[in-house]
Amino acid sequence: MKKPGSASKHPLDSILRTERIPHIWCPGCGIGTAFSSCLIALQSSGIDLAKTAMVSGIGCSGRGAGYVKLDSYHTTHGRAIPFATGMKLANPELTVVVFSGDGDLFAIGGNHFMHAARRNMDLTVICVNNFNYGMTGGQAAATTPSLAKTTTTPLGNPEPPFNLPLLAYASGATYVARWTMLHTRDLTQSIEEALQRRGFSFIEVLAPCPTGYGRRNKQRPIDSLKIFQERSIVKNGANPAEALMDFKTGITLGKFIDCDRPTFTEAYDKVWHPGS
Repeated sequence: MKKPGSASKHPLDSILRTERIPHIWCPGCGIGTAFSSCLIALQSSGIDLAKTAMVSGIGCSGRGAGYVKLDSYHTTHGRAIPFATGMKLANPELTVVVFSGDGDLFAIGGNHFMHAARRNMDLTVICVNNFNYGMTGGQAAATTPSLAKTTTTPLGNPEPPFNLPLLAYASGATYVARWTMLHTRDLTQSIEEALQRRGFSFIEVLAPCPTGYGRRNKQRPIDSLKIFQERSIVKNGANPAEALMDFKTGITLGKFIDCDRPTFTEAYDKVWHPGS
């Protein structure tokens, strides 16, 4: 047992359920770094953490809600956004963060994502994109790059992946950004901005999955980081339709959309409580 004052306290201890540490994420996984950026942003944003909740779905990234010392909910597969929507509507004073993965948010949960963005629900949605279903066997996901190998596409994925920033923008999101877990300062600043604004905010975080995706595509964690470092191009304000996501030709990063329109709650109140 450590003596009082024998070791300095970790700066994130106050927002972590330290009794659940160490976490379950694999060595070389980028989720922990993305999660740290989220926690740092929560602390530095100035929001009231007593009125903040985190919601996650099923999958590797979905375990994040279990490690944060806030009101948190680990929901059923694909249902993180409807749970978060219900919380926000029941208590509009809450800051609600959805922290989950690409499979959870854009495959089984894709319909919920589109309609929450369309309604401009006041949520901050952080999607850790590791290009496969990492927790359940490394199957192909809606974000798996074309020709990439997974357990369900051993000869290569014949399907094109979603462009997540474009999908978010086309659905109505009012804040859209993409970073890699290597760009931690930019990512942290982006999450902090998203927390402090109104409306549906979406941030995609590209992160390596050495166990599910990397080993089948002969991509070690250091290889993924090298790609993120050498082939990422920051273009703030870029058209999401032109946001490249190609390991060979380039990866477009940045804050693409930051606009304002009435949130769902504001629009609802205008219709049902005019003049109030």
